[in-house]
Amino acid sequence: MQLSFDYGNTTINFDLSYRKRKTLAITVTAPDKVSVVAPLGLKEEMIIDRVKSKAPWIIKKLQGLKDISPPVKKEYVNGETFLYLGTNYFLQLVTDETLKKPMVRLYQDKILVITSSRDGAAIRQAIIDWYRSQASKKIQDRINYYHHKIGKNPARITIKEQRTRWGSCSSLGNLNFNWKIIMAPSPVLDYIVVHELCHLVHLNHSKDFWNLLASILPDYQERREWLKKNGFSLDL
Repeated sequence: MQLSFDYGNTTINFDLSYRKRKTLAITVTAPDKVSVVAPLGLKEEMIIDRVKSKAPWIIKKLQGLKDISPPVKKEYVNGETFLYLGTNYFLQLVTDETLKKPMVRLYQDKILVITSSRDGAAIRQAIIDWYRSQASKKIQDRINYYHHKIGKNPARITIKEQRTRWGSCSSLGNLNFNWKIIMAPSPVLDYIVVHELCHLVHLNHSKDFWNLLASILPDYQERREWLKKNGFSLDL
């Protein structure tokens, strides 16, 4: 759902979604996207009032991001670049007419796609499936590395596509991660993983939560800032 309001001479449009949460969250991403996550049942009039109270901050963020170019739409042809763990890899397509569906792997500093056709949609889906698989392995590896620092294990780990979130933690201890974080540099991916692991202890963003996060990743603010500024680039 999209809502809007006027603030001075500026019209601010924002995407609204609802979650089971107590507070309202506002995010601004390049070049001009404003997203709001509101508690279930909160009336639209109240949401607009609360977002409007943050208008000066939103406008400042939008102005700071306006010169950042959005990702170029992929055509899935030889020579295009794709992010993987913070590094751009060139796409190389190899034809093998015996294959029923494309195969994807890293090979000699390239993302190699072996495919029976050059159908862009099929190649895109194959790359997404590969990203999901790599994300699942990497996230599990990092959870195995960090969980003892938290003292808790997640009940379940799910890798999916989330439109406005990089990760989430449920009250049941289930962790969800956006597969697109596999495109981010390893320190940023670690930040997202540790952030959600900390929610197993503090299911909020209280001072205790941030103190726990800082005790594990003392430089978490730098990693968080990278995600805020560059998260828009983690997309296809």
